[in-house]
Amino acid sequence: MTKNWTYWFWIIAMIVLLAACASIGSPEGGPRDYTPPQVVKTSPNQGAVNFKGNKVEITFDEVINLKDQQKKVIISPAPKTQPLIRTVGKKVTVEFRDTLQDNTTYVIDFSNAIEDNNESNQLDGYTFAFSTGETIDTMAVSGMVLRANDLEPMQHVIVGLHSNLDDTAFTSLPLERVCRTNDKGMFTLRNLKPGTYHVFALNDVDGDYRMARTEDIAFQDDLIVPSVSEYTSQDTVFTFDRHIDTVMTATHTLYLPNDLLLCMFNENYRSHYVKQTARPEANKLHVLFGSHNETLPELNIIRPAEHNTDWYRVERTPANDSIFYWITDSALIKTDTIIVAMTYLSSTNNDELEQATDTIRFGWRKSSAQIKEEEKKQKERDERAKRLAQLLEKQENAASQGKELNEGELEELKELQRPDPSEHPTLTMDLAKSGTLDVGDSIILKFDTPLAHIDPAGVHFEIKRDTLWVPLATAPLQQVDDCNPMRYWLPFTTLPDSVYRLTIDSAAVISVYGLPNVLLKKDLKVNGLEEYANVYFSVNVKNGAFVELLSNSEKVERTVTVHNGAFEILNVKPGNYYMRLTIDTNGNGKWDTGNYLNHLQPEEVYYYPKKLTLRRNWDLDERWNIYETALDLQKPNEIKRNKPEQAKNKVEKKTNKTSEDEDEDNEFGTGITNTYTGNKYNDVKRNRVNRAR
Repeated sequence: MTKNWTYWFWIIAMIVLLAACASIGSPEGGPRDYTPPQVVKTSPNQGAVNFKGNKVEITFDEVINLKDQQKKVIISPAPKTQPLIRTVGKKVTVEFRDTLQDNTTYVIDFSNAIEDNNESNQLDGYTFAFSTGETIDTMAVSGMVLRANDLEPMQHVIVGLHSNLDDTAFTSLPLERVCRTNDKGMFTLRNLKPGTYHVFALNDVDGDYRMARTEDIAFQDDLIVPSVSEYTSQDTVFTFDRHIDTVMTATHTLYLPNDLLLCMFNENYRSHYVKQTARPEANKLHVLFGSHNETLPELNIIRPAEHNTDWYRVERTPANDSIFYWITDSALIKTDTIIVAMTYLSSTNNDELEQATDTIRFGWRKSSAQIKEEEKKQKERDERAKRLAQLLEKQENAASQGKELNEGELEELKELQRPDPSEHPTLTMDLAKSGTLDVGDSIILKFDTPLAHIDPAGVHFEIKRDTLWVPLATAPLQQVDDCNPMRYWLPFTTLPDSVYRLTIDSAAVISVYGLPNVLLKKDLKVNGLEEYANVYFSVNVKNGAFVELLSNSEKVERTVTVHNGAFEILNVKPGNYYMRLTIDTNGNGKWDTGNYLNHLQPEEVYYYPKKLTLRRNWDLDERWNIYETALDLQKPNEIKRNKPEQAKNKVEKKTNKTSEDEDEDNEFGTGITNTYTGNKYNDVKRNRVNRAR
């Protein structure tokens, strides 16, 4: 009996031990799902005709979500009331709340808004079409929308057509057929009627599918006529021993045009009106306008009646839309309320400009914080004076007894006897850039208030020769521009690898408020030429263009003009740069926007498609054909802001992607790789079409 119990004891113990050693965990799943949702059923059918209902249902093979539906999903022609779009489980429902138009093809464009619930795999470019008539329209056109001034892909903006070819249609009628660009700026307008159209792009801020002058737009003056063509391609099947087995011929349908390029711009139209007036400080008035002004407004003081005729200095923006009036009349500064009659140009209801005069009240009262700060400073001054009187009395008593103050008291007394800066304010000034200057830098001084006088005899400029400072003759300080009365520069061209000293004597500069400067002495070192790189380019533009050297953040570092098909950018600090060329049609040295009513396109912009890596003491000599690279491929990805969405399935499968896959990403179901460069780049387009065939 004992042996049986022992036997069963060891059997049970072994089972418990084996169970304890077994690992416990959740079961492993299968391979990761990279497949986007697939449509399994629709009601009505895709491409249905004679549709009489008001609801469309699309069922998928898995649970789905709609991402950014307000931004991505668009229905064409656009209904007056936005349909109700819902997702429940595996189904998307679109319920129309308007009566559908008779004999009309409707297209619901989901872009890449549909994604599965678990892995967020996107169903890219899905559209659903049906017709309320006997037939369904089947034509299509495609292309790309880029921002004109920097070639950024314009994501999720509207592209539309008008069969009404009058110029006013874009401004007065909703677009007839619309779609949205995807996250690469590409678009396809599907299910079009045969006909002749104008094509437009619109950043439709107000949602009315028509142009407003404040919205971003793009247009083509050329009319488009949708058409269809076919081409054949051959594919060869080989045997295992590399002999030809079968030659397969396929026919493909091509919907044209498929290379539309729309360059989007803003006319920068703003109504002329007074946006804001203020008196931020006792000695300063501010007027902010809603738009730029060709001329400054005229100000006439109504009250107080007694004032100097020359009572202000102007600080303004180049566009004259923000203007500060520095009051120089001390009586006006002390006045609580200044009433001004301001005459300026104002927009009428017809967008014309007419002269208007407003009476503006500029009031000034110290804030409670300012009052508290002044009371605090006054208290500190009183305590300082009291302590000084105590120490002087103590010193006098000590002297009468043949004694002296202790060391700490003597130091305190010296400090208190120094002038109080708050009682003797001075003009604040400094160099805009000090220490080490780059070759080509100007010596610029900035002040905190406008100036009344500069004594040229008090300004000294010297160069260091060996150990000696040698004076240099220079022209007097000059205002940098007429916009800012507080920035001056020294008209002198500094030499590379040199050391200079700028000295401005005390009281050599006086502000409009009578404040003098304190002594300024600055040593300035200019780098040698070996610290820089030089850029030399030949370009297939003879004249009438300028080139901008850009930083990683697209900040303009330098601007040069193209002369006789070449340009050079000298003495550039080492680093990474990019280049942008603008065809300067009107020769004003800046990029100019377009104007729809005048049929004026924005000035053309091109990017050098490579990053420039410049090293010290190094020259770069290159050629640049601005048409060699398709326009949509010119801007380097490193500085492109509107980048495509990085869907999970695309990121994780990227390493396995072939060049053929890359081509598929750029297609709109047209059967070829699109270039989207427009008529000026037909050579590039034809080359790509031939390769695709």
